[in-house]
Amino acid sequence: MSSSLSGQKVLVFGLAKSGVAAVKLLLAQGARVTALDARDEASLGEVARELKVQGVTLVTGPTPPGLLEAQSLVVVSPGVPLALPELEAARKAGVPVWGEIELAWRSLTTVPLFGITGTNGKSTTTALTGELFRQGGGRIFVGGNLGLPLAEAALTPKAWDSLVVELSSFQLEGIHQMRAKGAVILNLTPDHLDRYPSHEAYGQAKARIFLNQRVGDFAVVNAEDAHVMRLGLHANVPVYGFSLTGQHAPGGPRLAGLAVARQGGFRLDFLNEDYTLTNRALRGAHNTQNAMAAALLARLGGVTRQAVQAGLDNYPGLPHRLESVRLLDGVEWVNDSKATNVDSVLVALRALSGNLLLIAGGKGKGAPYQPMVEEGRGKVKEVLTIGKDAETIAAAYQGVAPVHSCGTMDVAVRRARELAKAGDTVLLSPACASYDQFKNFEDRGDTFKRLVKAL
Repeated sequence: MSSSLSGQKVLVFGLAKSGVAAVKLLLAQGARVTALDARDEASLGEVARELKVQGVTLVTGPTPPGLLEAQSLVVVSPGVPLALPELEAARKAGVPVWGEIELAWRSLTTVPLFGITGTNGKSTTTALTGELFRQGGGRIFVGGNLGLPLAEAALTPKAWDSLVVELSSFQLEGIHQMRAKGAVILNLTPDHLDRYPSHEAYGQAKARIFLNQRVGDFAVVNAEDAHVMRLGLHANVPVYGFSLTGQHAPGGPRLAGLAVARQGGFRLDFLNEDYTLTNRALRGAHNTQNAMAAALLARLGGVTRQAVQAGLDNYPGLPHRLESVRLLDGVEWVNDSKATNVDSVLVALRALSGNLLLIAGGKGKGAPYQPMVEEGRGKVKEVLTIGKDAETIAAAYQGVAPVHSCGTMDVAVRRARELAKAGDTVLLSPACASYDQFKNFEDRGDTFKRLVKAL
């Protein structure tokens, strides 16, 4: 793989998944790579050993003075704030500072990239868009902030016909020339305010997804989200919207077309096309929004109507996000372990129709549980608590629904099996972090699925 970086001194700052992928790509391009991470070698473990074997210079702990200024290029992992003083010093010394996405894209300039950002729903929309494109044929890379880093795709640029990429605000901060043929902002709610000085600054980082778009490209926005509509003014290409109500917030760009929810699906008004949503993996208003955004990206990106419908029908869903595990004696068991906060549980409760046995609890985050109690009033018929915050959750449901103190997941699953009747749904939607009893939310969800499948 030839590259203008061959023989150049390049430093990769941060050795999480994206940073390690960037190192791999730079080595393939013949760069002389230094890797920097605040963690010590013992914490880095196998990563440190592998990099050294590959001839990478490894620097751990605080950044040595002058190290970054001595490079030809610095590539930053998404978790490293670009406002760090040492990065500012490098920029002042004339050293370019790129994110891993920018580095990867420069090896992929001939492959159309479809980018998805927003506060919520990015992963589902990215995975779904990838499914729609796959149904249309061709070789599709799906990754970025979800799954494989884009640098992995850049190792074999001729292997791909399209790139479907989830992009976080942190990743978008580090782009300079990256161009999205299709770019969507799904929504915008306050987030990462530990890294951004304001909600406005967070939004501006998201709007960078429209940077470098040109004739032949397009943008997609949530037409009902006033903040997103204002960000759409940054796009210098046709802008399409999606809306649950058919309405759009004022103050945004003139829309070239609209996807509108309707009973059982949605309609693309500018194409006079109707699509049905019968897939369990796409239930709930939030998933209707995700599906409309994905369909707009796919149809405008050249995927046929038939392939889009086939993708909507066959999309398997992401693990741990309202994942239907099994139907047993008329009872559906749903794994929503990704719901690590109250707001995520509200989404689940709105997506399901009722007769719910809710398994909740874990390491609480200090937010009140009352909103989910109210949202589930009349829907949640039994509550089964686990983990550290069990008593707090039980207190919130006092007088609203019967609470069963189970302590652990295996007890909760067994008790739910005893209580549930045909037509009920057992929903694991914990509203808490998992670290009191599990390695992470995936481990918690996998444990739930294993126990349910053993019933």
